[in-house]
Amino acid sequence: MGNRETQCSAPAVVLALLGGAVAGVVAGLLLAPKSGEEARRALKDYARKTEEEVLERAKEVRAALDETIDRGTRFIAEKTVAVEAAVKAGRETMKEKVDKCCN
Repeated sequence: MGNRETQCSAPAVVLALLGGAVAGVVAGLLLAPKSGEEARRALKDYARKTEEEVLERAKEVRAALDETIDRGTRFIAEKTVAVEAAVKAGRETMKEKVDKCCN
């Protein structure tokens, strides 16, 4: 390897750049697994299937949420009845104690 300087002219650099770009485009077209239309169709199918799965999962979550809300509502109603009964019993007991004491 000598100490020779290599100089490239501007047209040669431009030509090499254009040649590389053309080679890249050709290689991309030849090596692409699917055509543009096929790729778009596959992407649309994937998006549609994903949307259907998300909607199905949303329905399942909504059903589970509705069930949880229903159970919570029943629990609160049962506890409200129990508290009201306890308060009523406490009032009656207090009334009986006051009546015995003061009468």
